[in-house]
Amino acid sequence: MVARNPARYLAPVAIAVTIVGGYFIVHDNLTAKHVTVQHHHAVSTRPHGKYKHTHYFRVQPGDNMTLISGFTGVPLLTLESLNPSVNPNALQTGQRIRLQR
Repeated sequence: MVARNPARYLAPVAIAVTIVGGYFIVHDNLTAKHVTVQHHHAVSTRPHGKYKHTHYFRVQPGDNMTLISGFTGVPLLTLESLNPSVNPNALQTGQRIRLQR
């Protein structure tokens, strides 16, 4: 009887390890995103970080309402309700955006 090459057994094991590793990576990313989405709904309407004590944000070149929301931590809908006269599609550099009442 001819001895079998050990690589013949190693290839299926490598494929199984790759599949299991891919599963864990995808599963961890889905779990992390799910937690992030749940946390997003619990976000306070108050600014955080360096914008915690400010009432306004001064628009810089390239800013849009979504970026301002991310910088300040104020949800986009709250920014829009605090600034009803501001057209989100036509922000001007230097324009002030209200962050809190």
